[in-house]
Amino acid sequence: MATRATDAPSALGPAAGEPLQRAIAEAEAPGEVPRAKILIVDDEPKSLYALQELLASLGQELMVAASGEEALKLVLRHDFAVILLDVRMPGMDGFETAKMIRGRERSRRTPIIFLTAQADEMNSMFRGYAVGAVDYLMKPVVPEVLKSKVAVFVELFMATARLRASEDKLRRLAAHLISVREEERTHIAREIHDELGQVLTGLKMEVGWLARRLKEPALLEKTESMSKLIDSSVQTVRKIATGLRPEMLDDMGLIAAVAWQAKEFQKRTGIRCRTKLAPETKLDLEVSTTVFRIFQEILTNVARHARATRVDIELELAEDQLRLEVTDNGVGIAEEDLHGRKSLGLLGMQERALLFGGEVSITGTPGHGTRVAVTIPLRRAGEAGGAAAATVRKANAPS
Repeated sequence: MATRATDAPSALGPAAGEPLQRAIAEAEAPGEVPRAKILIVDDEPKSLYALQELLASLGQELMVAASGEEALKLVLRHDFAVILLDVRMPGMDGFETAKMIRGRERSRRTPIIFLTAQADEMNSMFRGYAVGAVDYLMKPVVPEVLKSKVAVFVELFMATARLRASEDKLRRLAAHLISVREEERTHIAREIHDELGQVLTGLKMEVGWLARRLKEPALLEKTESMSKLIDSSVQTVRKIATGLRPEMLDDMGLIAAVAWQAKEFQKRTGIRCRTKLAPETKLDLEVSTTVFRIFQEILTNVARHARATRVDIELELAEDQLRLEVTDNGVGIAEEDLHGRKSLGLLGMQERALLFGGEVSITGTPGHGTRVAVTIPLRRAGEAGGAAAATVRKANAPS
C-alpha cells in the first residue's frame, strides 16, 4: 500500500550489555531489517495507480509523488532502494529532478529508472543516462521486466542494510569489549597499587624495625639488601599499575598524560620526542582515554618498527575537534603494510577513533618516515548529548 510523505521513527534494538555473552549473542544475531522503500514519481494519477498495483506484490513500502518538487521533499527524508521517475512532468521534469537527486550526498547513489511514453526515446535515453539513470523504460512497461528490475535493486538495498546492521552490532560489541578492558585495567591497577603497595610499605617498615635492633654486621647487611629489594618491588608495582591505567590521565587530564607518556617513551627508548601541546582542558573521560590509548599504540609502533631517532608530537584542541599528529623520521611504511595481516594494531586505532566519530589517517613512504593524524569530534565534559560517547554508553547499557 502506498503512502505519501510520512515519517516513521526507527526503533533500534537494545544495545549490547552485560554480561559479555549477551553482547556477543546480539552481535551474532541476524537482526531485523525494515522493508525497502520504493519511490514512484508521475504526474498522471492513472500511471501512479497502475505502478502501485504492479509493484505491490513485492511486499515493500511504496511511496508516491505527483511532481519533481514533491519527490525531492521525500528524498530529503527517506532512503530509497530505487526511484521510478517519469520523464515528462509539468514544472520540474524528470531530468532536472534526477540531477538534483544526484546532487545530494544522501541520494547520489540511489538507482533511478526513467519511464517515458515519448517516441524520441533515443535522445531522451542519452540525456537520462547523462544525469545518472541506471535504466530507461518505455510506457507501457512490461510488468515482468519492471518487477524484475525493481526486485534486483530492492535485494541490493536489503543486503546493504543487513551489512550495515551487522557492522553496527560488531562495532557496538567492540565498544563494549574496549570499555570492559579499560574497567578491568583500572580495577587491577588500583588493586595492585593499593593492596600490594600497602603490603610492601608495611614490609619495609618491619625490616627497618628489625634492622634497628640488630648488631651483627652480616645481619644488618642482609636487612639492607632486603630493604633495597622491597624498594625495587615498590617501583615495579608502580610501573605495572601505571602501565595498566596511568593515574595522571584521571587526575591531571589528557594533555598532561600525553606529555608524561612522551617523556617516559624518550627515557625508555632513547628516541627524542618533541611535543607541542594545547593548554590543559577538561575533556570527556572516555574521549581522553581513547586518544591516550591510540597515542600509546602509535609510540609502540614507532619503537618496534620505525627505527626512528626523533618523534614530533602535536596535539591541538579546537572548538569542535581534537587533533593529534605524530610524525617520526624512521624507515616509513609501505602501502601494503597498512592493510596487511600484521596491521591489527593500526586497525584497532581506527576502530577506537571511529567509535567517537573520528578517524585515523596514516601516511608515509619507505625511507621518509611516517605520519599518523587522529581527529575526533570534541564533546566537552559536562555537555549533554553528543554521539561521541553515546556509542560506548549504548554498547554497555543493560538489555
